[in-house]
Amino acid sequence: MAYKRLGEVLIAAGAITDEELGRALALQKEQKGRLGDVMIRNNLISENELIDALQMQLGIEFIDLSAVNIPTELARVVPKNVARQYQIVPVKQVKDELYLAMSDPLNFMAIEDVRKSSHKKIIPMIATASGVERAIATLYGNEGAAKAIDEMKRERNIVGDAEESSSEVFAANQIDDESNVNSAPTIRLVNSIIDRAVLERASDIHLEPHEFEYLVRMRVDGVMRDTLNVPKNLQNAVISRIKIMSGLDISEKRIPQDGRFYIQTKGKNIDLRVSTLPTVYGEKIVIRLLDKSAGKLSMEAIGLEGEDEKKFRRLLRHHSGVILIAGPTGSGKSSTMYTMINELNTPDVNFITLEDPVEYNIDRINQVQINEKVGMTFAKGLRSILRQDPDIIAVGEIRDGETADIAMRAAITGHLVLSTIHTNDSAGTIDRLVDSGCERYLIASALKGVISQRLLRKVCPECKYSYIPDDDELEMLGLSRAIMGNIPFYKGAGCAKCFNTGYSGRTAVFEILPITREIRECIVTNAGRSKMDEIMNKQGVVLLRENALRLVVQGVTSTDEVLRVTSEED
Repeated sequence: MAYKRLGEVLIAAGAITDEELGRALALQKEQKGRLGDVMIRNNLISENELIDALQMQLGIEFIDLSAVNIPTELARVVPKNVARQYQIVPVKQVKDELYLAMSDPLNFMAIEDVRKSSHKKIIPMIATASGVERAIATLYGNEGAAKAIDEMKRERNIVGDAEESSSEVFAANQIDDESNVNSAPTIRLVNSIIDRAVLERASDIHLEPHEFEYLVRMRVDGVMRDTLNVPKNLQNAVISRIKIMSGLDISEKRIPQDGRFYIQTKGKNIDLRVSTLPTVYGEKIVIRLLDKSAGKLSMEAIGLEGEDEKKFRRLLRHHSGVILIAGPTGSGKSSTMYTMINELNTPDVNFITLEDPVEYNIDRINQVQINEKVGMTFAKGLRSILRQDPDIIAVGEIRDGETADIAMRAAITGHLVLSTIHTNDSAGTIDRLVDSGCERYLIASALKGVISQRLLRKVCPECKYSYIPDDDELEMLGLSRAIMGNIPFYKGAGCAKCFNTGYSGRTAVFEILPITREIRECIVTNAGRSKMDEIMNKQGVVLLRENALRLVVQGVTSTDEVLRVTSEED
């Protein structure tokens, strides 16, 4: 490849003018950094335009790093510090040729350094800067895990731990002691798994024992992804390391255990909640990650806007009564609860919460941790709180009839009670309360509103494209061509930024039901679901599915995501 300056290449491609190049060079002197980065940062050219120009003028191949698996052994060809310094990542090795993905393929110093150190002919390939950054993190993160696994294998061979073909035999013979578990390779392996989860914004890490492997999976934006396979004979060492970190009993494998620990990584304070569960092939571990440095939750942050925000604020004006947040596990109920707490947290109220566990520490709030092992249940804690002169009570979850009954009675005696409940929609919440044993008159008197919600993945803004849905797609959503016309919908093609999923981040969709006089009469008289639906429609309650479809039309989410998360009844 002939040595050329970036400015010359861009002008030859017609991507910029001489005047724009002069402006870019002046900005480069002020801001420092490489010319391409300065131009992108100042909106003189987009990253895609830069890539197209380099491809056309230099004949360099573009590589989508999210769509390739880079062999772990290539991390030994290009050291991590070199990769980070030049923002490059090795992609493949063919005989004496090394293919190198670069966000700046005109960085000839990088090419020369890698050529000299690797003794290979360098074939540059162009990739997005974000793709290179993620590929570096993944490759060298996996390298750390791979090295740790290799060292753990060697140590086991040295001390005479032969690999067993039967997992049951291995489990019976394995001795878990702290001296083995605290060996450096085990620590590095567990740390690399946690670092990977933080990098990919995972909400949960699942470590799953199977007959011949120990599988690490992560939940990102609500969807599970396979991440790493750990050799079966290293399973117990990993489990014991995590148990030690979270203060659990490493010798107890017959019953579930719960623990937690804190870490600081990549400038973030992460709280990790650990749950173990005995299975036929060993203990399964799930680690929930909570970013304590994420900042104060707000209505904008959880996706409340427009009419939903107005309804939400009207509910919070009540000084007594019960407000419930409904939805399945993983629907964002806790985030909405903490948003409510932040809105109502003022110096003139006595605010007490009952939580299991306490996820975020909030100033001026009396937060109580549930501990069922010693008899501190939601019901018992709620009774005690009522003797503490509270104005507002937040109960983490209504799990049984006793807690529901106490909450309702607390509300009619002048307290504002906030809580969550596992139901599919707002109207179904009332049926759930009745089934739990609450009297209908008590529900009608105490309940002020129900907020039902789901979390939808957002279409990735980097690879988003529009299309006109066909009649079958509209029919699945309960829509028609006559109503929709040719309004475009949106999808994500998949790119480096979204790990080739087409989605990046999540937003909540709501169904807010204020309990009006007509709804109260419906509850007391047991008028039935059809009557309830009729009243909700008359009062303009926007259902979950309707709100989700609004997000599809706005290009926030996709048809597939709406069908995955909501049902026709929603």
